[in-house]
Amino acid sequence: MYDDITGRRRDFTEAAREDRPDLALLCLMVAAEAGAGLPEEDIDAAQIELDRLAGLLPALGRHAEPRRWAEAVAGLLGERCGFHGSPADYRRLESSLLPEVLRRRRGLPILLSVVWMEVARRAGAPVYGVALPGHFVVGFGDPAGRHVLADPFDGGRTLSEEEAGLLVAGATGAPLAPSMFSPAEPLEIVLRVLNNIRAWAAARPERSDVQLWAVELSLLLPTHPARLRYERAELLVERGDFVRGARELEEYAAVIDPVEPAAAESVRQQALAARAMLN
Repeated sequence: MYDDITGRRRDFTEAAREDRPDLALLCLMVAAEAGAGLPEEDIDAAQIELDRLAGLLPALGRHAEPRRWAEAVAGLLGERCGFHGSPADYRRLESSLLPEVLRRRRGLPILLSVVWMEVARRAGAPVYGVALPGHFVVGFGDPAGRHVLADPFDGGRTLSEEEAGLLVAGATGAPLAPSMFSPAEPLEIVLRVLNNIRAWAAARPERSDVQLWAVELSLLLPTHPARLRYERAELLVERGDFVRGARELEEYAAVIDPVEPAAAESVRQQALAARAMLN
């Protein structure tokens, strides 16, 4: 059983610092945190399932037309296997956990995109993730040249850039920028998965345990928002660990003091209030 928290965190840190991080493995490690452990055979089974699905794709080769790849993957995963998403999936933690997405064939756009990318990559497709604000999709082909976008949440429906812009506008109200079509790096994708889990848990105060481990994994990534340290400290206080929470609030205040002295003082007051809870 992969249930030793120290070992899990060490392995996650090492995997995140590989020269070429393994996206599927990191997503499986995230799932291991969700269940406070995941049998190694379950991790192996998920990788085997991705391999099996890849073996069902035609051998088109990397130089095939991007649309042919997009249609082949959509035909397999979207039509034959039934991978897709629905609004109800946003209310389930399982929608952010790769083994559950493979089992249920339902998930959030980003986890379905991970399945699309990992299956297509194994089959030799030129595939990459596209982290559109509010809605993750995949691209086939050359990001700087001939390419096709597909929406795994909608069963792999191909998208024009205009349609992608409508997705972004509908989700965020912001206009589409050319930079949004840049390929997403594996660690960017993992951080976004963890952000989704944090958001899910933040809306459910009784699941602060989930929010805490999602923050802690995010902090183990080589690059992450500094404010996550503040979020972790607040969570520790909320969960009754006043000493550690206060100490981490003070450490965060020291970091931001040179650039935001007023905010740092406010955080120090929070630390004092947390210590007072011990009396």
